[in-house]
Amino acid sequence: MSPFPWPEFTASLPWAALAVLIVLAVTFAVAVRQRRHSVMDVAWGPGFVAIAAVSWFLSAGSGDDTRRLLLLLLTAVWGLRLGFHIGWRARDGHEDPRYQSMLSTAPGSRDTYALRQVYLPQGLVMFFVSLTLQVGMFATGPVSWVALPGILLWVTGFVFETVGDWQLSQFKKDPSRRGTVLDTGLWRYTRHPNYFGDAAVWTGLFLIAADSWPGILTILSPALMVWTLAGKTGKPLTEKAMSGRRGYKEYVEATSGFIPWPPRRR
Repeated sequence: MSPFPWPEFTASLPWAALAVLIVLAVTFAVAVRQRRHSVMDVAWGPGFVAIAAVSWFLSAGSGDDTRRLLLLLLTAVWGLRLGFHIGWRARDGHEDPRYQSMLSTAPGSRDTYALRQVYLPQGLVMFFVSLTLQVGMFATGPVSWVALPGILLWVTGFVFETVGDWQLSQFKKDPSRRGTVLDTGLWRYTRHPNYFGDAAVWTGLFLIAADSWPGILTILSPALMVWTLAGKTGKPLTEKAMSGRRGYKEYVEATSGFIPWPPRRR
C-alpha cells in the first residue's frame, strides 16, 4: 500500500474551502433576494456534494479509485435528495419559523446578523464534517470488508431519512391532522427518523473512509454532525417548536428520542 499523499491532500484543502465559500456566497445572494435565510437549509446537502466533487477531482491519481467513487456517489445521492426535499418543502417562499425567531432579535441588519450567526457557523461545520470525505478521497489502501458496515449503515440511514421525510409530508397533507403528532410508521420508533438517518449516513461515510489510514483520524467529523443533530440545533429546536402540540407530551414519554427503539406502552 502506498503512503498517504500528504502534500496532495494539503494542497486540496484550500480548494475545498473555496467550494464552501462559493456555496455560501451563492446561497446568501439568493437568500437576500428572496428575503428568507432558511434557503441555507436547501444548500446544506448540495454543499457537501460540491466538496466531495472537488475532492474527488483533485484526488485522481492519489487515492484508491473505488473508495473515491463510492464516497462521491453516496454523498451525491444523500446531498441532492436532501436539497431537493427541503427545496420542495419550502417552495411557498416563506421564512422558516426557526429563522424568524432567531432573526427577530437581530441588532441592526438582519442580513449581516444572519451572515454571522447562520452562514459562517454552518460553513465551518460543513468544512469540518466533510474532512471525512476529503481524507477518504486521498486514502490509498484498497477497500476492504471494514467498509461494508459503513455501506450498510449508510443505506439504513438513507432509508430512515427518506421514508421518514415522505411519511411526514403525507401526514401534513391531511388537514384533519393539523396540530396533532405523527406517531406511526418510522415515527413510532424514533421521534426523529430524519435526524437519525443523517447521523447514520455520516457515520457510515466515516467507516468507509476509516477503512484505510488516516481516515480513522476524522472521527470527530461525524461526531460533530451527530452532536449537532441530536444535541444542538436539530432535535432540541424541533422539539421546542413541537412542545405545544396536543399529545406531544405523551408521544415523548412513549417514543425513543433518537435511536429507533420499540415504543413504550402508554
